[in-house]
Amino acid sequence: MYFLKCEHSFDSAHFLKDYQGKCANIHGHRWRVVAEIYSEKLVEEGILRGMIVDFGDLKRDLKIEVDYFDHALIIEKGSMKAKTLACLIEDDFRVIEVMFRPTAESFSAHFYDQMTRRGYSVKSIEVYETPTNCASFEGVTL
Repeated sequence: MYFLKCEHSFDSAHFLKDYQGKCANIHGHRWRVVAEIYSEKLVEEGILRGMIVDFGDLKRDLKIEVDYFDHALIIEKGSMKAKTLACLIEDDFRVIEVMFRPTAESFSAHFYDQMTRRGYSVKSIEVYETPTNCASFEGVTL
């Protein structure tokens, strides 16, 4: 089995509604996302001969997915008062509402789904909230 890993990072803020602790407050992270893809065989012909995919394509696609969240306040839909959200948007803050609680665990599943939709055979996605804390999602048993 062959594996490739690629990573990209983004900066954003979030909070965890109804959490008992510091993470209930708006705070930021430099999120690091590591995608690992796999293949049982390498491309046999053409310019990609001897590769799973072109690293440039993998890096580009991961960057597109990750950069969407860069420098935004990421909130779970329904977790903020409508007035508060309206004021933030009116003042031109970039707010992204997601359908999941914005945790490292949920982001790992989200990026797994997005990269799979892009046609990659994804082994796992790791999402680091800090340099020493990460969550991962594996949707395929190899």
